[in-house]
Amino acid sequence: MTKKKNLFIAFEGIDGSGKSTQAKLLTDHLTKEGHKVCFTFEPTDSPIGVIIRNIFTHKMEADHRTIAGLFVADRLNHLLDKNNGVLKKLEEGYTVITDRYYFSSYAYHGAHMSLDWVIGANALSAELLRPDINIFIDISPEISMKRLTRGRSSLELFETTENLIKVRDKYYEAFEKLKLKERVFITDGNRSPDMIAADIRNEIMLLVP
Repeated sequence: MTKKKNLFIAFEGIDGSGKSTQAKLLTDHLTKEGHKVCFTFEPTDSPIGVIIRNIFTHKMEADHRTIAGLFVADRLNHLLDKNNGVLKKLEEGYTVITDRYYFSSYAYHGAHMSLDWVIGANALSAELLRPDINIFIDISPEISMKRLTRGRSSLELFETTENLIKVRDKYYEAFEKLKLKERVFITDGNRSPDMIAADIRNEIMLLVP
């Protein structure tokens, strides 16, 4: 396996999986190891991303197909923005770590429409940039809901046990469908954050010099 100086790493998981925490822990670890690291996330904080977040928090309404289309646009902008886009950061020598990428669309939107359609809609993003590794932090939907309802007064659009069961199933369906094209590392998210982080660091060490 060829080791690369800088990587594109995508963190995936259902809501409450701890992926945001792990993405930040890996960012801190690689920075301390001397790597230039850029942490980013989807939906982004661009105008398109703001619309998506407004839908998620029930400030706006939209059909699932519209939401899927908004994510396609937000993701392309995330990649192609001339100042802070992912492709620009990679060219500048940064390792880019993103909290969600297209597997999130495959899983969350594929739970409500054709998975093949969602994969096709995101084909340009996949052609432009596939992650060197997709890190999936796996937890049960029941544990997810316990974490999400702890200390929160309201839930976002996709945050129901029934939906998260479908989303988790779609993640695995997408992993199987794309296993020849994508590198996916699955880790047990039911353990302590330190144990999960150690697993992820060990896997990343296979890719970095």
